[in-house]
Amino acid sequence: MRDKGLPPPSTGDLFGSPDDETPWDEPIAPGAVLLRRYACARAPQVLAAVKAIAASAPFRHLITPGGQRMSVAMTNCGAQGWISDRRGYRYGAEDPLSGRPWPAMPEVLSTLAREAAERAGYAGFAPEACLINLYRPGARLTLHQDRDELDLDAPIVSISLGLPATFLFGGLQRGDRPRRFPVVHGDVAVWGGPSRLAFHGIAPLPDGVHPATGASRVNLTFRKTR
Repeated sequence: MRDKGLPPPSTGDLFGSPDDETPWDEPIAPGAVLLRRYACARAPQVLAAVKAIAASAPFRHLITPGGQRMSVAMTNCGAQGWISDRRGYRYGAEDPLSGRPWPAMPEVLSTLAREAAERAGYAGFAPEACLINLYRPGARLTLHQDRDELDLDAPIVSISLGLPATFLFGGLQRGDRPRRFPVVHGDVAVWGGPSRLAFHGIAPLPDGVHPATGASRVNLTFRKTR
């Protein structure tokens, strides 16, 4: 169930240097926006924090209530962590693997999430949970809603690092056809308000190597749970 964590970074830049681009905003739905390249400047510090978190709470492949092994490996930090097993989807204060509290959320992560939310129009965001997903080529996240939180007035903030992916963003019904948005290293998606319960996911991750994360994509999703 455990994943060894982030691979060593590659030497060569296969995707140019997005760190040099000035961030810009791309609205994608009412209450939802992609902050393009917003996290590039702080990506090294964020990835260092992820490495430290994974050393304490290793990445693992969770089991869905239906008994399926998720293709995405994950861990958590913050006061609450998201858990999936035969008992269902839920938040908990302790890591089931260790029985200890989840690692505290580093300031570099909470500050980045709060500032991204404010830029997107959601001032005062105070995340309590950070879900960290590790995608290898072929991993995907099926369309779903983030609805396990008690406070649905707070937005979701999602940071993409490493390999590029296709972000699927649909409507409020599962049958609504999702739009496809390419996301690359440093992009941040923020959605709330009328789009807070929009169905979303990630298409299967293509093969590739990124200089910051090797053959993987790291996604950090921040939520206010209570």
